Amino acid sequence: MTDADLDRSYGALREALQELPPSRAELFLSMLCLALMARFPSAEDVLPLLAHVRAQCDGEGGDLSDAA
Repeated sequence: MTDADLDRSYGALREALQELPPSRAELFLSMLCLALMARFPSAEDVLPLLAHVRAQCDGEGGDLSDAA
């Protein structure tokens, strides 16, 4: 995905989240994640990404591109 594609996709995500009531944001993100995870061939492709993002949220930092 190019930087322009990533920016466009992130913009669409932001817009969708802004249009939803806050009480539906978690459900929306969960459904989106499941749809995206289903595009990977196996859990072995997804689990490192989940671990990396969890570490980022726990304050350990890092660049998402390191997870691939």
